[in-house]
Amino acid sequence: MNIRTRHDAIVRSLRRSGTATVDALADEVGASRRTVLRDIAALRDQGFVIHSEPGRGGGLQLDPQSMQTTARLAVVEVFALLISVAAMRAAGFLPFSGLADAGLAKIEKTLPPEKIRDLRRFLDCLHVGKLSPLQDLSDMGTIHTDLLPAFETAFLERRHLKFDYRDAKGRQTCREVEPQAMLILPPLWYLVGWDPARVDFRHFRMDRISAPTVVEGTKFRQRHVPFEKDVCPYSSLLERSP
Repeated sequence: MNIRTRHDAIVRSLRRSGTATVDALADEVGASRRTVLRDIAALRDQGFVIHSEPGRGGGLQLDPQSMQTTARLAVVEVFALLISVAAMRAAGFLPFSGLADAGLAKIEKTLPPEKIRDLRRFLDCLHVGKLSPLQDLSDMGTIHTDLLPAFETAFLERRHLKFDYRDAKGRQTCREVEPQAMLILPPLWYLVGWDPARVDFRHFRMDRISAPTVVEGTKFRQRHVPFEKDVCPYSSLLERSP
């Protein structure tokens, strides 16, 4: 269990039980007593009011009115919210766009500077357009949940991405590419990668990608991707939005 997951588990446990001992929390999250004490200190720094009652029958209590005052959303989580809004807007169905944009702006303001920097770099890779009405969607599948976290590392650190890919005819291949952009043509999502083996750009439908792995020890340069005229970068989409 990583730190963030452990913090979430501790907060949920305290909300549920009202009072819990350090030892009970340690057993629940599978960590040492010392680690849980450090977690409690970190949660207090984030704005949670956690009381400590000594003696028999005592323990840790979370003030039900307390709230965290610092953002704990990961870059990839904020990015997922942003691209979901972008996809809905591109599809022409975002009836409350003003409220969505205002809410996302508030979230971004609470992020620490390093997360904002990573988020903007991530968004620079995002492009949005419209799908051809002739596109066959009969075989459209679901996108694996582990894809976006792998993208975050590969794009931000400019590492090669290796994955299994199933083409339109159902043939399975293992591919390794330089991830250059993400393209949303609602309802289809694509990874645009430079394929060193073919010395050219390739578009991979995300619902056909599985088992993504970031290839350590690799590095690549950012390339200009020749998109169609009706495809625009996400930053331009924001500038045009109401």
